[in-house]
Amino acid sequence: MTPVTILTGFLGSGKTTLLKRILTEAHGMKIAVIENEFGEENIDNDILVHDNAEQIVQMSNGCICCTIRGDLVKALSDLNSQRDAGAIQFDRVVIETTGLANPGPVAQTFFIDDEVADTYRLDAIITLVDAKHAQQQLDQHEVVQRQVGFADRLFITKADLVTPEALDDLKHRLAHMNPRAPQQEVDFGQAELKQIFDLHGFNLNDKLDIDPEFLGADDHAHDQGHDHDHSHCDHDHDQCAHEGHDHGHAHVHHDDAIKSFVFRSEKAFDPAKLEDFLGSILQVYGERLLRYKGVLNMRGIDRRVVFQGVHQMMGSDVGAKWQPDETPNTKMVFIGAELPKDIILQGLERCLV
Repeated sequence: MTPVTILTGFLGSGKTTLLKRILTEAHGMKIAVIENEFGEENIDNDILVHDNAEQIVQMSNGCICCTIRGDLVKALSDLNSQRDAGAIQFDRVVIETTGLANPGPVAQTFFIDDEVADTYRLDAIITLVDAKHAQQQLDQHEVVQRQVGFADRLFITKADLVTPEALDDLKHRLAHMNPRAPQQEVDFGQAELKQIFDLHGFNLNDKLDIDPEFLGADDHAHDQGHDHDHSHCDHDHDQCAHEGHDHGHAHVHHDDAIKSFVFRSEKAFDPAKLEDFLGSILQVYGERLLRYKGVLNMRGIDRRVVFQGVHQMMGSDVGAKWQPDETPNTKMVFIGAELPKDIILQGLERCLV
């Protein structure tokens, strides 16, 4: 299975700078970059010649760049066919989305299309965020919020152009939209490739790291879901002070369409009840659910049950055994657009034994 990384981010966030580095640096990897012709800036018109509907160019560092104007499925299929024929070589793929694109449909391609799913494995979605303009972009364009919500990792670019306080506010806002995506400052595309590849963001595994600030100090006293958006700011004013920060300033409260919340409990789920409830939630709210993931404590199973999904597509598997010195527990995170948080949290509570 060939791993695939989706690189997304709004106009001017630095995707092209990062891709140029991937395509020109002597890193020894054989990477196929699929660049969407409708992107705001092509990789480099001196490097690439756009004359066919689909142009595949061999780069000097062993990578290849494929420019498409149409169907992603066809582009992936053509790349694989040419590899099978010995015409090209690659062992991983990077797909650049346009700055105005919602990465959701691109991600779904790897689960819906059988031929693609047989050959390629979606590894992660990486979103680049322009520190200088992100607050305004997040306010004005819901697609930017979706790009953040879908991410497995957030690269913050142009951090040197803003004050430490402004950068902290942005990081705070991003964490409340997507608490499961680590944030990292990246200057001029200088991210290490190990921070881009093999993140296993779409694997069914026990790894569910949630930003500790998002969980909040008061959360650890809870053993059920209750009000778990942990925004710390469930009030109708514009600013609120936060404890546990060493920067000593108030964060602006943003009423973003894309929000996240967490459910935690040490009680076990009734498997049949949970399956029915999640099925009904996906049927009604699946289009609004961007990403969701959980490590579950299920009655009658001495192992973790792991699940995750994108929109209506959900997968689950049995993970590692609970250790003798740990209390079996559930932790679930939901990221979506205007989700009925109370309905979901209360419904999950009703599924507990």
